[in-house]
This record gives sequence, C-alpha cells and structure tokens, in this order.
Amino acid sequence: MTPTPSGTAILNPTMRKFGAPETIIHQFQHWIVMLRPIQLTLGSLVLAAHEPARSFSQLGQESFIELHKVTGQLESALAKAFNYDKLNYLMLMMVDPDVHFHVIPRYVEGRYFNGVKFIDSGWPGPPDFNKATKTDADTNRLIREHLISCWP
Repeated sequence: MTPTPSGTAILNPTMRKFGAPETIIHQFQHWIVMLRPIQLTLGSLVLAAHEPARSFSQLGQESFIELHKVTGQLESALAKAFNYDKLNYLMLMMVDPDVHFHVIPRYVEGRYFNGVKFIDSGWPGPPDFNKATKTDADTNRLIREHLISCWP
C-alpha cells in the first residue's frame, strides 16, 4: 500500500485481487502479507510490495532490506501455526503484474484445519495450482486469525 499525502493507504490491483484489505495478515512499511483466498495448501499467502514496481529489480533498496525482516516473521508465524515441512516462494507475475510472491507452505502429510483436510498434491514436486483445497469464507477467516495470533 502506498501512503497518500493524507496518510491513507492505496491498495494496488494485485492486493485487491487477493482480497485486501479483508485478507491482510500483517503490514510492513514496504510489504504486505495476505492470506491467499484460494488455499493451495494450508496457510498459503501472498507477499506483495507496496512500491509501484512491475519487476523485482525496480524495488528500492529499502524494500530489499525490509524483506529479510518480513520473511523471518512470516516463516516464524507459519511454522508456529501449521508446522510446515518446506516453504516455497514463487514470484510468477504472469497475470498480476505488481511485484508479489505466492508463499506456499509444503507438507509431506495432509493437515486438518476447521474440519477441512488440506492435501499438498504436488509434494515433493512443485505446488499444483490446479488442485487447491476448497475453503469457505469462514475457514479462510479462521486461518487468517490463527496466523495473526501466531505472528511474532
């Protein structure tokens, strides 16, 4: 989100596509962490840059410096919340051009949350974007709240 002179924030189109502001888990000065509305695996996130950049190299030095802090907190929260086995950061930007990562926790075995079984059908290969776990708004809200409660 880019601050405006009045102090309010602007959500870029990529952030809005992934449900912001309702999906926001944590905001930093240069980055925003959101729950991915379509859960590939339990705890799938989107990490988006606030800067109006269309390529990774266009981000300012401050964004790169802060990324270290962001990834440390994000990984800590996901580990505490869901005890993932591996974590994939995918910067695809094929459809949504603003700089963002899909952060996909990976699991050897299925995980249950709110009565829903989450299977990592791509394990041990790349995540399978065609086999997401169907979740409803209530389950997504609970996942988001649980991650917020686990944030360091």
